[in-house]
Parts: sequence; structure tokens; C-alpha cells
Amino acid sequence: MFPNLDPKKLQAVMKQLGMDQEEILSSKVIIEKEDGNKLIIQNPQVTKIKIKGQESFQITGDIEESEKENFSEGDIKIVMQKTNCTKEQAEKTLKETGDLAETIVRLSNS
Repeated sequence: MFPNLDPKKLQAVMKQLGMDQEEILSSKVIIEKEDGNKLIIQNPQVTKIKIKGQESFQITGDIEESEKENFSEGDIKIVMQKTNCTKEQAEKTLKETGDLAETIVRLSNS
């Protein structure tokens, strides 16, 4: 940002301006959008910036968007009970089919 500027001097200048910056160690950041989709940020670098009492976050990383899931934890439990499958198998097949009944039939026949 500022070439040849000592990080300690930059911190001092920021403090004089009422700014504080903090790195937040994170493995994944998930943002739930209003439409039900999610932004998933892998390998994030998260910085919390506080300016005169107002906090904001800067996030960079590998971004992917997942579409809204049309099934609930209850649906997953029903599939597991009816087919004796694992949670992972139930979730995967529900995502593939998008339909509770079809998922149960498919996993019952495998």
C-alpha cells in the first residue's frame, strides 16, 4: 500500500487517526445472502478495522458460491432413518436429486 513504509510507523499513524487494525485467524468464512445462497471463502485473510468506534472487516481468499439448499436437517435425519445411510450419503444424494422421496428410493436400492 505504502512502499518503503515501516509497518510500526504505519501503525502509529493509524493510531493517531483513531484507526486500529487486527488480523483474525480463520479457516473459512461463510456469508449467507438474502436469497439463501452462500458465499464461502476458503483460505481467508480477515482483517478487522476499527475507525472511531465503527468496526468493519476486510476479507480476501478463494471464493465460491453455493446455491440454496432445499432440504433441512430434519430431511437428512429422515433419509438416514429410512435407509440406514450415513449423514454424508444422505446430504450428497439430497443435493443430487433435490427430492426427499427420490433420495430415499435411490439409497434404499443401493
